[in-house]
Amino acid sequence: MPSEFQHLFLETSLRDILVNFTIAALCGLLIAFVYRKTYSGPGYAASYVNAIILLTVITAMVIMIIGNNLARAFGLVGAMSIIRFRTAVKETLDIVFIFFALAAGLAAGAGARMIAVVGTVFVGAVVFLLSRRVSAHEGRREYLLQITVDGEAAGAQVYATTLDRHCRQLRVVNIRSAGQGDPLELSYYIRLKTPGRNHELVRELKCIPGIDRVNLYYDDEQF
Repeated sequence: MPSEFQHLFLETSLRDILVNFTIAALCGLLIAFVYRKTYSGPGYAASYVNAIILLTVITAMVIMIIGNNLARAFGLVGAMSIIRFRTAVKETLDIVFIFFALAAGLAAGAGARMIAVVGTVFVGAVVFLLSRRVSAHEGRREYLLQITVDGEAAGAQVYATTLDRHCRQLRVVNIRSAGQGDPLELSYYIRLKTPGRNHELVRELKCIPGIDRVNLYYDDEQF
């Protein structure tokens, strides 16, 4: 065994290694739990939740390998530079959780176990508070609704009852038609009476005769 790795094994006891890994795994599980409970986007993926846990543990292992050795740090950076991540992270909070997992893994791997545990609990509590604050203001969320209707349905406004039942606020943005007798594309800014019933609104509108297409947008999300 090379002397470099012999020194690495000697400077870290098996007990410390197992404790650091355990702390990292527990912090990763807690971070994943917070993510599951607070996530409200459309693209929830179980693989991402598992990746958060593994990222925390692997980061702890990397930090234990590096230790105080600068040469080892540069060697690992060079070895990992060949990795290319091509998965697009769409949600800003998903990136935040990646850094959250990295920070917890760094603290656990460096032996700062109290910082790892307290930091994970504290940041997780902040995330919960922010998610509750967002839920409290859910009624203010504004959507862009686009529907395409034929001329007869547009004249009769067969969709008006459905919109009145679901929308607390309704504002016309645009009405567009390619020509005489062609379907109309209607655009509205809406606010729902009951938060979270956006899918129900889309489903009911699609069932109305004469409506060909329904799109509901919030930020860059389409339902």
